[in-house]
Formats: sequence, structure tokens, C-alpha cells
Amino acid sequence: MDDRPATNFQLSMSGVLSALIPGLGQIVRGQRYRGVSILLGFLVMLFTVIWYGEPLWYASPIAIWLWNIWDAASLRSRSILLPILFGLLAAYSIGWRVVGIDFSKADMNRAKMIVRPMARPDFIQAKREHNQMWVPVQVPCAPEPPTAVREDNGKKATVIPDCGTVGETMIVSVSGLWPNAETNVVWNNPIGNPMMLGEGEISMLVLTTDETGSLTTTIHVPTTALVAAPDPTLPQLHRVYFDQYRPIGGYELSFIGNEVLKGAFTTVAMALIATAMAVVFAIPISFLAAHNLMSGNPISYLIYVLVRTLLNILRSIESLIIAIIFVVIVGLGPFAGALALAVHSIAALAKLYSEVIEGIDAGPIEAIRATGANWMQTVRYAVIPQIIPPFTAFTIYRWDINVRSATIIGFVGGGGIGFLLIELTRVNNMRGISSVFIAIAVIVVTLDYISAKMRERLV
Repeated sequence: MDDRPATNFQLSMSGVLSALIPGLGQIVRGQRYRGVSILLGFLVMLFTVIWYGEPLWYASPIAIWLWNIWDAASLRSRSILLPILFGLLAAYSIGWRVVGIDFSKADMNRAKMIVRPMARPDFIQAKREHNQMWVPVQVPCAPEPPTAVREDNGKKATVIPDCGTVGETMIVSVSGLWPNAETNVVWNNPIGNPMMLGEGEISMLVLTTDETGSLTTTIHVPTTALVAAPDPTLPQLHRVYFDQYRPIGGYELSFIGNEVLKGAFTTVAMALIATAMAVVFAIPISFLAAHNLMSGNPISYLIYVLVRTLLNILRSIESLIIAIIFVVIVGLGPFAGALALAVHSIAALAKLYSEVIEGIDAGPIEAIRATGANWMQTVRYAVIPQIIPPFTAFTIYRWDINVRSATIIGFVGGGGIGFLLIELTRVNNMRGISSVFIAIAVIVVTLDYISAKMRERLV
């Protein structure tokens, strides 16, 4: 490139060229990256403004075009802060419209209806004695459905007909329960998630048994009965539960509180199992993805490139999307969620582990190699002693991440407390949702503190 200062004619020509094609004047003056960046930025902004068609936003590409001419015709390069500011202003305005921000839509009455019950989380209740009976019922119907009758310890429950479809009316009967006692009638889907049978499916169906401990009523198959089913046309056995309670003094976990605790434990267990499975596969893979260990010959370098590429592809797919795939393969539940977390964690941990290996002190490796050691001996005596503490720290950190991810994976049927949260949301149980929020916060804060302390000791 000619280092002599540009003449006035050259500057003028650069300005004219940039006026014709943004960035061309800069390219002619040897500023190729600057010119291409200006052209791309101008085109992106222009097409975005055309796409949304707001006349006022055309000021942004016009301002960038004018700045581009000024920059090309100047003896020294101008700061790019100004065109970036023009672009950001237009992007912010477009983003405001795309998001549809409208605070006038806020309804304080609806907000109060949600917040007030959430101020009273459904977690504990007065201690009581429990008497339960259930009966299976098939939804939807198979050609020859099983009989919806069940007897247990002097109690008998029946459903007529033996099977049904969503929204169909059924007659349920039970005998042998406590006489003259309130009885909750609840529907459970095949994976054990309860569904309300009261009005609008947002309240509990509560009935009272007669003096012989029997009751008969009609129910409708819940509209959400098949929401979580991988194939709604596949007949599955659901259950209708009859629950009675008698106070015996003191307090205990409520039904929702019990479900929250079970969901919380499942979530932590999913994260733990997924992390453990990921470590088993990530450690050997990380050695194949370490540049300093795999660059010795063309074959090992090819393996390094292939492994790195595969890891990057897997890391680019969110565990939530992977969970959708595993829900189809292995069905609803925590197992699908654990597999999804494990696959994503393998890629993430292998990448982190390989970077640790690449950053270790090369001295011991050279020393071991100088003795004529092979690849395995080099790894055993020069690499492993240096990587155990950071490997452990990254593993704990990944477990921490997996616990957070496990709460989200439940939204797509991956089990755990996230699945309970989405079910409570469907039935608008705000007190239950409040309990889930508290449980998630406690889990995340507690594990974050524990993992931080453990990593402090290791690193």
C-alpha cells in the first residue's frame, strides 16, 4: 500500500465511490476490512428497515451512508462509534416494536389475583391421617380395554365405562372408605401427575361419603390428561384416586409440598446422574480433543479435528432441544431429562477438560517424552497429575449448571420439579407455583454456595 498522504483528488474520488457503493472508497484506499464492514453494516441496516417499513427508521442507513462518505473523503480515518450508534438506535427502535412493549396492557387486578395466592405458598398443612383408594382407567380406548374395577383391603372402586377419551363423562364409585368424611377425587396421568377434577379443572373435587363409606359421582376425563403423552393415540392406564384425611394434631407437608420435595430431589438426582455419566465419557474424549497431545502426526491431528468438530456441534444444541428428542425415544420422565443433560454435558465438559490439558505446563511432557515414553505413558505421568484439581472443579461447576438446566428440561416432559411447575401452571395453582419457585431458589442458592466453596478448595 502506498504510504504517501492521499491527495485532495484521491480523497474526493474515494468520497464519490463511497457515495455510489458504501465502503468502496475505503477499499480503494487500501482499507479493505473497514470498507467491507461498512458495506455489510449498511446493507443489513437498510434491509432491516425496509423489512419493517417504518419511514423514520430510514434515517439510520442514511446517516451511516453520509458518515461513510465523510470517512472516505477524510485524510484520516474517523471513529466508527458514530455509525455504530446510528445502527443501535435503529435496532433498539425496531426491537421495541418487535417485542411489542406496551405498559398500558398491564392489568393490576389480574396481577393481584396472581400475587396474592403466591404470598401463601402451599407447602405445609395441619397433620392428618390418610385413607386412599384408586382405580385404573384407560385413555383413549383400546379394542379390548381392561376392566376399570379394583378391590383392596375391603375397599372397592369402579369406573363406568372402562375407558374413555378426553372430556368424556364417566361414573366413578367407591365403597369401604371412612363414613361421612370429605373425599378428594383426583385424576393421575400415567407418570403420576395429579389433575384436578373440580369446576374448570382448577379446583379439587371434594365429596362426602355416606354413612356406609360409599360415594358415586360423575367426572370428566381432564382436558390435560394427554398433554404430556408422547403419542395421544396410544392407550395408557390413568388412575382415579379417592383420598380422605382426618386431623390428628400438628403439621405436615401438604400434597403440593410433598410433590415439590419429590420434584426437587428428582431434579438434583437428574443433574447428579447426568454429570456422572458425562464425566465417564468426557475424560477420554478430552484427551483426543487436546491440541498439544494430538498434533504429533497427521492421523492424530485428523482425530483431533473430528472430535473438536463433533463437540462444537453437540454444544451448539441446547439440552432443552435434546430432551425433546429423548422424550420421544425413552418416554416422559426424569430418565429422558438425565440423558439430555448427559449428552450436552459430555460436549461441554470434554471441551473444558481439553482446554485444561492444552494449558498445562509443557515441561513435564517434554521430559517424559525425552525418556522415550509412549502416548499413554506421557498422559499417565505428565498430564494427569496436573489436571485432577481443575477437572474436579469444572465437574462440580457443571453439576451446578445441570441442576439449573434440569428445572427447565421438565417443561418438555423431562421430569423433575420443572414438570411439576408446568402442570401447576396449566391448572392455575398459584400457591403451588409459589412453592415451586421457593424450592428452586433454595436448591440453586444452596448448590451454588456448596459448589463455590468446593471449587475454592480445589483451584
